[in-house]
Amino acid sequence: MRNESPTPQSIQDEEDFLTCVHAGLRKHPKAIPPKFFYDAHGSHLFDLICTTPEYYPTRTETAIFERYGAEMAKLIGTSCVLIELGSGSAIKTPLLLQHLANDAVYMPIDICEPHLLHSTHRLQAMFPAMHMQPLCMDYTRIPAHALKNYAARRQVIFFPGSTIGNYTPEEAVLLLKHAAQLVGNNGALLIGVDCKKSPERLNAAYNDADGYTAAFNLNLLTRMQCELGAKLDVDQFAHYACYNAALGRIEMHLVSRCEQFIRLGKETFQFEEGETIHTENSYKYTAHEFQQLAHMAGWHLKTTWNDRDGLFNVHYLNLSDTEPRHLSRQAR
Repeated sequence: MRNESPTPQSIQDEEDFLTCVHAGLRKHPKAIPPKFFYDAHGSHLFDLICTTPEYYPTRTETAIFERYGAEMAKLIGTSCVLIELGSGSAIKTPLLLQHLANDAVYMPIDICEPHLLHSTHRLQAMFPAMHMQPLCMDYTRIPAHALKNYAARRQVIFFPGSTIGNYTPEEAVLLLKHAAQLVGNNGALLIGVDCKKSPERLNAAYNDADGYTAAFNLNLLTRMQCELGAKLDVDQFAHYACYNAALGRIEMHLVSRCEQFIRLGKETFQFEEGETIHTENSYKYTAHEFQQLAHMAGWHLKTTWNDRDGLFNVHYLNLSDTEPRHLSRQAR
C-alpha cells in the first residue's frame, strides 16, 4: 500500500517545552531534557555533527548496517511493522528497509514534525510500495492505541544511533519495558549502542573542531528565547562536554560565564559564574552491561553485530528465551 503524501499523526506531549524548562531551571542542579534540542535548526545541526571526523558513531553504525542489513531483516521478519524511535533524518533506515518486503510497514516517530515529514517523504519516494505512517510525538509516551491497526503483525522497535545512552540506566530500563509492552510477546528490538572507549576519543566526539556540537547545545537557549520569550544572553553561556569515567557517560552542559539571570514568565532564575544547565548524558555500555540492562526490562539478547575496532554495537533482542542465540558478527 502506497502513501502518496504521508501525513504524521500528532499526539500532544503533556510535558511541553515551557513546563519542562520551568521545572528544569528550578532544579538543583539545573537540567533540561535533551529532547528539546530538536527543533528544525537543532535537527539540522545534529545532521552536521554526524558528518564531522570526530563523531565516529554515525559512520561506524552505518557500516554495520551496510554489511548486515539483510541478516538483520531476516531475523526481525521481512513483513514486520518497523517502529523507529526518534527517527530524525533516518539516514541509516534505508539500509534496513531495502531488505524488507513490500507488505512491511514503517512507522517513524519523532518530536520534530518538519524533520519527520521531510525524511518520510524521502523514504516513501525510495520505497513507494511500502506503507509508511509517521507519528509526531515524544516516543517515550507512545500510547498503546497507536499500534492497534497492526495488532496481527510482528512489531519491531528500531532504535539506532545509541539514543538509549541519553537515559540514565534506570530510565533506560523503564523505556525498554515500555517498548516491550508496546510490541507484545512476539515483538523484537533492534538497537544501536555506543561502546566504552578512551576518554580522548569520546571527548573529541562531543567537542568537534567545527563547533557544531557547541551550536547544537546553545540552540536550546535560542529556542527558549524565540519560543518561550525567555530573557537571557546566549553569549554569556558556553558549551561544555566531558566524559565522566566513574559513571560511564559523556555529560553535556551549558556553563554560565558570569553571574546572571534568566527570566521566564514571572520567574527569575539566578546563575552563579560557572553554574551549569545539564542538557544531556550519553552513557556508553559494554555488550555485557547492555545485555544486563535489557534483561532487567524483559529482553533477551540474541545477536550482536559490531565493527572491528569495537566502537559500536547493534543488538537484536526479543522477548522469548527460546530462540537460539547467535555469535557476535563483526563488520569489516
